[in-house]
Amino acid sequence: MPERPARSPRLATHVPHRAGRAGGYTGSRRSRARVLLALMLVAALAAGGFAGTERHAHAGGVSYVALGDSYSSGVGSRTYYESDDECYRSPAGYPALLSAELGGRLDFQACSGAGVTAVRVNQLDALDAATTHVTVSVGGNDAGFARVLTACARPWPYTCWDEIDSAKTVITESLPGRLDTLYAEIVERAPNATVVAVGYPRLFNGEQCNLAAQITPSEQAELNATADLLAEVTGDRAAAHGLGFADPREAFLGHAVCDSAEWINGVSYPILESYHPNRTGYARGYVPVVADRLAAGVPAA
Repeated sequence: MPERPARSPRLATHVPHRAGRAGGYTGSRRSRARVLLALMLVAALAAGGFAGTERHAHAGGVSYVALGDSYSSGVGSRTYYESDDECYRSPAGYPALLSAELGGRLDFQACSGAGVTAVRVNQLDALDAATTHVTVSVGGNDAGFARVLTACARPWPYTCWDEIDSAKTVITESLPGRLDTLYAEIVERAPNATVVAVGYPRLFNGEQCNLAAQITPSEQAELNATADLLAEVTGDRAAAHGLGFADPREAFLGHAVCDSAEWINGVSYPILESYHPNRTGYARGYVPVVADRLAAGVPAA
């Protein structure tokens, strides 16, 4: 279904019971302040105090456009703006939290299920010469990660090696060209913006703790290696177009599925929430990393 911007800043009062589509701290005083701010925002969300992105003023001339898939829209947080487009945009996702830090206006285009083509066709019209900041996470759906994880979750004697190999082929052979086209269009449409491509964390720690998903330690290791491959390709193509790359893998170390302090959901109900960051993952894993890259970046053009 074509993605459209969220039409209301109101929050859904329940989690939709339908299946969705899957797609280091520096130790500095500034990073600690960002984490504190993010945690305060999460607490405000839990108390119902967040009214939505439309309430932000145009402070400082900031115009932030968030592009991408479910990892940008905030799937996994279990709180979403009311909308009929099934994009599952969340006030607990990193774009909304970053927007509160940046000030100004957030144009929240990211949509669950989006691949590169969907981002190009449905989301780029939000960009123009007045855009000051852009983030984009995409590639997981192109590689078919939802299908791969579904195959890996099957019980013995089923395996998912073929699906993993297929994903790697897409990442190395097809995805680089798709990203080149996308990144070039973003730079052309938003020539004055700081643009940051955002990556994905490794999901697993090698343990099996969920009876609903019997992913073996060897499969988990190969899935993490596939995430590393995707990060390598994304970072390389981003650098080729003058974009920054926000890599969250280090920030999520010790917080994978089955870790004692999980920042990533395992198999969840509704299934939409599975294998995505939870609220803490977005606030403490993504926000500091993406904020640092935006602060260090220069306009892409």
